[in-house]
Amino acid sequence: MRNTRTLTRRAALTAASVTAALVLAACGNDNSGGHAGGHSSVSSSASADATAGAHNAQDVSFAQGMIPHHQQALEMAELAADRASSAEVKDLASRIEKAQDPEIRTIGGWLTSWGEDVPTSSDSTKESMPGMDHSAGAGMPGMMDGSDMDELEKASGTDFDTMFLTMMIDHHEGAVAMATTERSKGEYGPATSMADDIITAQTAEIAKMNKLLGNS
Repeated sequence: MRNTRTLTRRAALTAASVTAALVLAACGNDNSGGHAGGHSSVSSSASADATAGAHNAQDVSFAQGMIPHHQQALEMAELAADRASSAEVKDLASRIEKAQDPEIRTIGGWLTSWGEDVPTSSDSTKESMPGMDHSAGAGMPGMMDGSDMDELEKASGTDFDTMFLTMMIDHHEGAVAMATTERSKGEYGPATSMADDIITAQTAEIAKMNKLLGNS
């Protein structure tokens, strides 16, 4: 593409017997027939990149809230491996892990590229989780507090299944609420797209969990 532009410029310079100043002016004019295609393409590409990377405060809030929200869902899901009695609960927990773990990494990448703080991503968030939950409050709906997590960790068998499903429904409903806000107020395309995915996937999982609990 660079060779084509170079040949086009040379041809234009050869054909147009003008002063150096006029040549510079012509090169800077995107309306020039010989250069319009190339300059317009570069300009459009740059504009598209700027639009794709544009984000607002809502995008940052969504990203910084969704990371700890997803982290807690993973903690809950990991407990199901050796505590749940239902194969369906174990399968649901596994699917939650497979979906949300990659999303945490993706969201962290957004925050890093924006120069924003990335919430700590540690497997051992037990000590910080109670404080995180309480300080988050209404900002992160559906989050469990420390005592909830302790109870879930101590449960097993059918008691665990019931507690896990009940808590995860609340947790998913909180994520859907956060994603709904992002979809309506966010600006960053990948974030609003992920919000759509979260709403679709977790709404379906809520329906499945209600069914497992025997709810209509």
